[in-house]
Amino acid sequence: MIRLVVGLGNPGKEYENTRHNVGFMVIDELVRRLKLKHHREEGLSHVYRTKIAGREVLLAKPQTYMNNSGLAVVNLLEDNGIEPREMLVIYDDLDLPLGVTRLRLEGSSGGHRGVESIVKNIKTEKFPRLKIGIGRPKNKRDVVNYVLSPFSKEEEEVVRAVIKKAAECVLRSIELSPQDAMEFCNRRDLLT
Repeated sequence: MIRLVVGLGNPGKEYENTRHNVGFMVIDELVRRLKLKHHREEGLSHVYRTKIAGREVLLAKPQTYMNNSGLAVVNLLEDNGIEPREMLVIYDDLDLPLGVTRLRLEGSSGGHRGVESIVKNIKTEKFPRLKIGIGRPKNKRDVVNYVLSPFSKEEEEVVRAVIKKAAECVLRSIELSPQDAMEFCNRRDLLT
């Protein structure tokens, strides 16, 4: 049962539409769909509280910057009595092509610094995560600039579609379970 959805990103206008902020973008899409108005400042995060499938769910955007996401997450879990397995984390993935989503029930950080920070702070890799493909830069040494750059005009249509798909994946994960949502979330043909 998912009780907390955490979208990873960096706070501030300069990062708003960057590749590293797709987690924030999915939370924003959920906020729009659910017609939520105001967030609270809780546990170093912007938190929206809502009811989905008859139970309270928190939607969170950590305000600690990506590499310290775990500080916000551990606060949210402890303050709300939520177990890591009841949390779904959404973030960008360089190893997946743009537009591809992958829902996993647990696993390593795969080198993602935000996820590394979460694992370090909550002391487990056993939490569901939704990875959103952003592809890799042509120049493999330019990863930092790439993840902090906005999507190109040519990519925007795919990005809008994958954000909507990811939001639907989150809702299915809450209404059913992450296990039951995996087939939908991991299908590649849903963007066409």
